[in-house]
Amino acid sequence: MAAAHTPRESAHAAAQGVRQALGGSFAAISKWERELGKLRVLVNLGELAEGEEEFPEDESYPVHEFPEIVGFLHEQWAGGGEPSAWVETAETDPVPHGPGDGGPYNHQRVAALRRRGRGCCVVAPIVLHGRAWGELYVARRTGEPVFDRADADFASVLAAVTAAGIAQTERLAEARRLAFTDALTGLANRRAVDMRLDEALEQHRCGDVVVSLVVCDLNGLKRVNDSRGHAVGDRLLERFGSVLSLCGAMLPGTLAARLGGDEFCLLAVGPPADEVVKVAGELCDRAGELDLGEGVAVGVASTGDPIGPVRSGRRLFRLADAAQYKAKAAGSGEPVVAGRHGGKDDPVVRLADAPDRRPGPERRRFRR
Repeated sequence: MAAAHTPRESAHAAAQGVRQALGGSFAAISKWERELGKLRVLVNLGELAEGEEEFPEDESYPVHEFPEIVGFLHEQWAGGGEPSAWVETAETDPVPHGPGDGGPYNHQRVAALRRRGRGCCVVAPIVLHGRAWGELYVARRTGEPVFDRADADFASVLAAVTAAGIAQTERLAEARRLAFTDALTGLANRRAVDMRLDEALEQHRCGDVVVSLVVCDLNGLKRVNDSRGHAVGDRLLERFGSVLSLCGAMLPGTLAARLGGDEFCLLAVGPPADEVVKVAGELCDRAGELDLGEGVAVGVASTGDPIGPVRSGRRLFRLADAAQYKAKAAGSGEPVVAGRHGGKDDPVVRLADAPDRRPGPERRRFRR
C-alpha cells in the first residue's frame, strides 16, 4: 500500500495482502458512502464468483442491509471501545465476535456465501479518523477450515494496517491535487500544464498527434483590482476560469489551466487545429460578455499549422504567447493564430523567434 499512487491501487494491495495473510480464497475492500447510504465495493480479488469483477463499476449494497455497519460497528466503539472483526459461516449460527456475544448475524451475507460457494468469511471494520470508513472481507471455500476467534483478531489488526495505508494514500492524493491545481479557480496550474505538454509532444513526435496551445490574457484585471478591490478581481478570475473550463470541454481531453495572474491557457491534444481555433473564438465571445473586465486577448499555436518543427513545450508556448501579444496589441476581439499568414514568414512566428522580443514562459509577467 505504501507504493500505491491511487485509491484503487491502495485497495488492490490491501485486498491482496489480507487474503494471503488470512489464507482466504477471496477478499474484498468496500467503502461506506455515507451520503448515499451504500457500501460500495472497490475491489474483489481471488476466486471470483459469477457476476463479480475485480474492479466493479457499480457493485454496492444498501447499508440498511448491513445493520452491523450503522449499528454494531459504530455504536460499539463510538464511546471509546475498539472495533473488532467477526466471523460468519454458511451455516445458520454465526461464530461469536467477542466473549459472551452472539455475533452480528446477517442473513444477506450468509445467503451470499452459499450462493457463491464459500463456506465462511471474516469481516472487519476499517476505521479512519475515528469513523467507520468501510470494511475488509475475506472468505474461504466451502469445506475449508472455518475462521476462528484468532483469525478474527488478526483481521482486526489487518484492518487497522489497511486504514493506515488508506490514510496515507488519501494524503498523497490531496498533496498531488494541491500541487497541480490553482487554488483560486480550481483549474490546473502551470506545473500540470508543463507535465501534460511534455507528454503530448512525445505523442506528437511518435504518432503525429496534433498538439495545440491557447494562451489567454484577461484584459482589465488591474483596473478592476485598483478601482473595485482584489476581492472583485478574484471574482473576475473565477468567472473567466468557469468560461475557460466550459469552452475547454468542447474539445475532448483538453486541459484548462491558470498559468498565474491574469494568464490562462487551454492545452488540446488530438483535435484538429481548426476545431481549436473555433473554440478559441467562442472563448473570446463569452469573455466579452462578462460583466467584469474587458474581454480577453487570445493567441493560438498548433502543430497542425505551418509553424515549423516543435520539439519542446517552450517553443509552443513562445509561439502561442507571441500570437496573444499580437492580439492584445491590436485590441483584437478574435484569436490570433500562429502560422496562418505566411508559414515561417508569418508575423507571429517571426515575433516568437526574434531575439529582441521573446514571448514565452521565461519572460511572462503575471499581473494582479
